[in-house]
Parts: sequence; structure tokens; C-alpha cells
Amino acid sequence: MNTRAREILGWYSGDNPGTLTNLARLLHHGYLGGMGRLVILPVDQGFEHGPARSFAINPPAYHPHYHFELAIEARLSAYAAPLGFLEAGAADFAGQIPMILKLNSHDVLYDDKDPLSAVTASVKDALRLGCVGVGFTIYPGSAHCATMYQQFREIAAEAKASGLIAVCWSYPRGTGLSKEGETAIDVVAYAAQIAAQLGAHLIKVKLPTAHIEQPEAKKVYEKTNVPIGTLADRVRHVVQSAFDGRRMVIFSGGAAKEDDNAVLDEIRAIRDGGGFGTIIGRNSFQRRRADAIDLLTKIMKIYSGEMQ
Repeated sequence: MNTRAREILGWYSGDNPGTLTNLARLLHHGYLGGMGRLVILPVDQGFEHGPARSFAINPPAYHPHYHFELAIEARLSAYAAPLGFLEAGAADFAGQIPMILKLNSHDVLYDDKDPLSAVTASVKDALRLGCVGVGFTIYPGSAHCATMYQQFREIAAEAKASGLIAVCWSYPRGTGLSKEGETAIDVVAYAAQIAAQLGAHLIKVKLPTAHIEQPEAKKVYEKTNVPIGTLADRVRHVVQSAFDGRRMVIFSGGAAKEDDNAVLDEIRAIRDGGGFGTIIGRNSFQRRRADAIDLLTKIMKIYSGEMQ
């Protein structure tokens, strides 16, 4: 086993052999296998944003198999999706790509300022489909955050008892925050800490801005001179906030960008800040397959050190 992968597995010594085996499968799969970095394809946008907004720009992406094939051909670390998409292809692509089943989902047909996702799948579904883990979204800042924290804790406990890894999408949102505050450095770092404390093995957050949302936090940042001037600085601080980097934090690719260089600049900042990788959906599957694979390969080469 690669030294870096062994080091990371050592951070999860409280877990059982089944969970550690699935975590090792994830860490050793694909182009970045054994390097301690991950690039994951998430395709929950059809549920979260609607099919036309997600797939009309690249119609082959309406087909569930398209995303399995993209993740496999690009040699990604894993593929994450809701129940329907995974059920539609898990048997056809069995054993070819580690899968993460997204257990809750939220739609935009009802504009809820304090979101609460519906639980749409189970740990038993993940086991039936051969997944390495389950994913779950929490919204720190929502009036319903306590409910989501309790749901994730219970799901993470069941997943671990079943030998699966627990992945937390920790996305600040709700009436407790301003729009700018959703990606504020203090809030994103707090979201990473919350996910780690709830027992997540892998934490997904958005890239943070230099804005500081909480007045009391701002005093501390200014007094202690926490470096947040560059995106790499902010990534480093978020990673530090997840048990001093002993929980893997990966960063969202965000909304689709036409300019590949804008995506790659963010990847360099994640790399330089010690982030564990990227979970990139719309910036991959909304491109033509050949273009997506080209971009994903460049991303992985940046993480591997083959490309600056």
C-alpha cells in the first residue's frame, strides 16, 4: 500500500476493517490512486436543479450510463449520484468505478429559504448496489440544521456499522446567513468542522471567499492574523479546521465555467492549500465528453504534480 494512503487510513483508526477497506478502495482507484488526492464525479444536479438546467447543454448526459462511462474513461476516483441514476447502471458497470450513493436530495420547485432535504435512499440501498459509501447534505445556517445533523449522525453510524464510508456535503445556507455568508471563510471552515464532528470520513465544501460573516469570528481572525488573502490560504484554513487536516476535505467545482483556465486555477489553489481534491460535476458533464475528459485529465495532472 502507498505510504500516503496508509497515513490517511491511520487517521480513521476508530473504524472497522470493512470501512477501512472501502476507504482504501477509494484512495487507490483511478489516475490518482495512492496519491492521497481524489477527483469525484457527482451527478445529483438533475434532482437538485432540474433536468434541462443540468443536461440540455449536453444531451447525452440525460442518459444514466453516460456518467458511469465518463467517470470510468477519465479514470476518476469515484462516481456519486442519487438512487435512480445508480440503480440504472450499477449492474452494467459493476466493479469498474467506486460508487457513492447520495441519500438525501432537495429540489427547487419550492423556494425554501431554510432548506431541508428529503431522505431519498438508504444504507441498505448502498449495500445492495455495491457502493463504497453514502453521501448526505447538511445545511448549516438553516432553521432545520439540527434535524439534518441528527439525521447525518444516525446515517453515518449505520454506514460505519455496515462497513461503508460516510461523505458529508456541508453547504452553509439559510436565514441564519447572508448570501455572501454562504461562502465566507469563517462559515465554510465552520461547516467543515461540523461535518468532521458529526463523523464524516470525507467532507465536501464550497471554495471560500475572503468575506468574514460572523462579527465575533472577525475579531479573532483579525487579532490572530489568520492568513486568508489568497484562495490557497483559505483552502489551507478550511483543511486545518477539519481536525488539522486529519479528515479529508474536498472542494466543489461549482457552477459551470466556459473557461478551462478558470477551473484549473482553482485546482492549483486547492493543491497548494493542501486540499484533498475536487468533486466536479457541471464543469465536467456539461462539456462534450472529449472536452470533459481533457479537462479532468489536466485536473488530475495538476494534483499529481505532472502539470503546474
